[in-house]
Amino acid sequence: MTGLRCMLMRGGTSKGAYFLAEDLPSDPAERDDLLLRVMGTPDPRQIDGLGGAHPLTSKVAVVSRSSGSGADVDYLFLQLGVDEPTVSDRQNCGNLLAGVGPFAVERGLVTAGDPETGVRVRMVNSGSIATATFPTPSGNVEYAGDTAISGVPGTAAPVVLDFAGTEGSSCGALLPTGRVRDVIDGVEVTCVDNGMPVVVAAATALGITGHETPAELAADDRIRDRIQSLRLQAGTLMGLGDVTGASVPKTTLVAPPREGGMIATRTFIPLRVHASIGVLGAVTVATALLMDGAVGHDLAELPAPGSPMSIEHPTGRLDVMVELDDTAAHPTVRRSSIVRTARKLFDGTVFPRPGGTHGTPA
Repeated sequence: MTGLRCMLMRGGTSKGAYFLAEDLPSDPAERDDLLLRVMGTPDPRQIDGLGGAHPLTSKVAVVSRSSGSGADVDYLFLQLGVDEPTVSDRQNCGNLLAGVGPFAVERGLVTAGDPETGVRVRMVNSGSIATATFPTPSGNVEYAGDTAISGVPGTAAPVVLDFAGTEGSSCGALLPTGRVRDVIDGVEVTCVDNGMPVVVAAATALGITGHETPAELAADDRIRDRIQSLRLQAGTLMGLGDVTGASVPKTTLVAPPREGGMIATRTFIPLRVHASIGVLGAVTVATALLMDGAVGHDLAELPAPGSPMSIEHPTGRLDVMVELDDTAAHPTVRRSSIVRTARKLFDGTVFPRPGGTHGTPA
């Protein structure tokens, strides 16, 4: 059995397999088939692979030295299906991004500084740039630290992510429809893209409070059907085309905050209820809430300018920074940033399921 060099890392509230591009087939079809066998897809348990039976743990980062100027490394994110043999590159992942800088240092793509290192990462999926800064005392990646993030037990070293050029990352514009509000199925929505295409809607417009647990929402077939209808129509409006088999746009339902944050959220990825909220999804939702007239703007407890915006989600809160210039006819993003953590779980050899076809689990 032929093995493959792999590092499994937790990045933020996700977990994924990190590979050097040179260790994978150059042909995308061959690469994707190999990765499906690595993850154990398709199988709801992913019992014969690394996947954790959830979209948040069925992810891959492909990293290489940057092919262009302005970045140190290139990072291609691939979202693998769980039940279905799908591989999508139509979105970024800000959580796995948190592990890219440390991985690049571990693999010798970037020389570490002391006491910290900044790695400029080109997110291949969108072409935008993020700078990841993390501690490297004596030139070694330090994973231990005192930073806690909701949805992850314990603490770890901080990874500060500063984003540039994420506006319109997938759709070509911050407001892909050209409007702050649209109406789909009688529901007012804001379609926005600041690193992640997101459809923002008020939870009450769908007949719920927005404070339900993920389990309660997952058991509600009516909500699932409404969300699917919203995202399919929004996909066309946002210039994404037919998104039936795509993982974007995400849908985030917003409600008044209850835990001292700015807004309460429930996010669907794209139909499964997120236990928290994605990094770039949170950045995008926060961006929308800053716009006068956007859905949720009137529900948000906006902090003072320059202060973090705390997004409540089912397992805690996520603080993001967004600076928006809304003085012109079309708002633009000056800067976005967030703090995450990452941890190396194993570094070694993974043995993909044999065969060149996906197969069907018994």
